[in-house]
Amino acid sequence: MTTAAAPGLLSGRLRTLTVGSVALVSLGAFEAIAVATAMPTVAVALDGLAAYALAFGLPLATSVVGMVLAGVWSDARGPGAAMRVGVAAFVGGLLVAGLAPAMPVLAVGRAVQGLGSGLFSVALYVVVARAVPPGLHPRMFAAFAAAWVLPAVVGPPLAGLLVETVGWRWVFLLAAVLAVPAALLVEPALRGLAGQAGAGGHRWRRVGWAVVAAIGAGALYQAGQLDGTLAVVLGAGAVVAVAVAAPALLPAGALLARRGLPAVIAVRGLLSAAFLAEEAFLPLLLSRERGLSPTVSGLVLTAAAVTWSAGSWFQGRHRAPSRTTLLRCGTALVGVGVLTAGATVLPAVPVAVGVLGWAAAGLGMGLAYPTLSVLTLELSAPGEQGANSSALQIADALFAAVVLALTGALFAALVGSGAVAFAAGTAVAAVPALAAVLAARRAGMAPA
Repeated sequence: MTTAAAPGLLSGRLRTLTVGSVALVSLGAFEAIAVATAMPTVAVALDGLAAYALAFGLPLATSVVGMVLAGVWSDARGPGAAMRVGVAAFVGGLLVAGLAPAMPVLAVGRAVQGLGSGLFSVALYVVVARAVPPGLHPRMFAAFAAAWVLPAVVGPPLAGLLVETVGWRWVFLLAAVLAVPAALLVEPALRGLAGQAGAGGHRWRRVGWAVVAAIGAGALYQAGQLDGTLAVVLGAGAVVAVAVAAPALLPAGALLARRGLPAVIAVRGLLSAAFLAEEAFLPLLLSRERGLSPTVSGLVLTAAAVTWSAGSWFQGRHRAPSRTTLLRCGTALVGVGVLTAGATVLPAVPVAVGVLGWAAAGLGMGLAYPTLSVLTLELSAPGEQGANSSALQIADALFAAVVLALTGALFAALVGSGAVAFAAGTAVAAVPALAAVLAARRAGMAPA
């Protein structure tokens, strides 16, 4: 089938799938952004500042289990069950969090929600692989990336408005209510998407390794918030757990960026780690070192979200450059953006330069992320689409968890040094960014 012969994403057959899928992705984005905005108020209201880090770390950790389970489940039985259970867990977790009487209960709700988001996010990839013509895959993944733009723009102010008017609980409850109709729109596309003969089998043991990795990722995140011997012991144990489990969860050679699919998976994780490590501290840098208000500092992230969407739109055009060219350009832009944005810690560097740099990083992510998704499906046999799609997102979570924990621990140790702490954080983020540039040269079809 040629690209010209493929129907549009909003044609009669694909319209409800496209709208429902984009709505689910957008709701996941809104939840992530809005909850981050509301969480300080939540922690005070529930007297749970001690469990603050855990409330963020648990969903990241449990999402790894959901991603692996969804990949194996989708390949063996089709994506329908993983999608339905994932949305149900996502909604259930949000309801528990929104009605939580104490911070530990909210943390449990967040854990269930993370498991659900891991399930349905991977299942969506498999649905796209099997229900959407290959010629439209770039456009669908561009639509997924664009689904983050509106939440990035309206999420923080809307969350603030909800907190100040009807209360913080509605940040969770609103997302839960809206997820149900979005899931119902995807439902028709799930019918008839069966599993692949011979898929599954020994892959189910990967779920056990995912649990090990999840425990390690959660412990690593928590260790970054502690001090002294306990932090060192917990962090060392967490690193060992992640290091032992990762090879069982990722394609062989991914940790070494071996040519072909392993390099694609590696680039995805490296880009995620570099971008998120810099993004986490950039608003704080601009606020503390350059005197910008929190609102203005947050708008820098919005600028990157807009350019991310623009890059995703461009890569989905028929006349866009080759996948290899897009990926190399994208990784280079992320590297330049991380270094340029971090350079604003120097008084001599205009803030506008940092803003442009971070917008360039967003553009690079927009070019690279959908490209990596398309390459993953192109390099996967039908019976491996679920497992490889889950590996793509597992790399996201694990690489980001490790680098964010290292950045957070380093920042906490140097926070009394002011600008030095931010410079050190940028240096850490620059390492996976450079590694992504090098690994991008090995991504694509492996030689026969």
